[in-house]
Amino acid sequence: MTMATEIERYSREQLELARKLGTSTLYEASGLTTCATDIAIRPVWAGASVAGPAYPLECSPGDNLAIHIALEKVSRGSILVVSTGGFVAGYWGEVLTVAAEAAGVVGLVIDGGVRDIAAITARGFPVFTRGISMRGTIKASAPSVGKHISFTGTPVSEGDLVVADDDGVLVIPALQVRFTLEHGQKRAEKEALMMASLQQGKSTLELMGLTQWRSV
Repeated sequence: MTMATEIERYSREQLELARKLGTSTLYEASGLTTCATDIAIRPVWAGASVAGPAYPLECSPGDNLAIHIALEKVSRGSILVVSTGGFVAGYWGEVLTVAAEAAGVVGLVIDGGVRDIAAITARGFPVFTRGISMRGTIKASAPSVGKHISFTGTPVSEGDLVVADDDGVLVIPALQVRFTLEHGQKRAEKEALMMASLQQGKSTLELMGLTQWRSV
């Protein structure tokens, strides 16, 4: 199976379900400890959420040429996942946001920095980043575009499912997506029943089988 097929297999329904379930539920459902990225990667604006296939790339510190190249190669509906080695500068701003929207990119995850925050927020473009920096970048090198990378210690390949929201950023390997969504749905249904029981007067100790701790 080619990677292009992997990317195309995420239906609109799957992506909507991934966003609805959210990163915390999907992380628990995945059974994977390596799919969560660094907790320092946060949304630029509150309430941002996105789900889509990853398009990974690597930038040299303070150099955003790889991003410009990626925008001519990336498949529509993808999320750019950009590794900078943690070097914070303004790799991304309003101009690249407009370019990304025109290219059909639906979000950005970057372990460097971004700028033009007011414009990004006004456009409602989902951006998850390590920091904010007015400092610009050069365009002189492109270490990796569209190839497998390690993003803050999390492995990312083209076509892996990225889910990002206020709780964090999750990267689910393509071959684990169906399993994770199915188990995430079951977990959400179980939690819904639990919350209904709580509203009826049950306690979390009762519902979780922890009543032996009442005497503590």
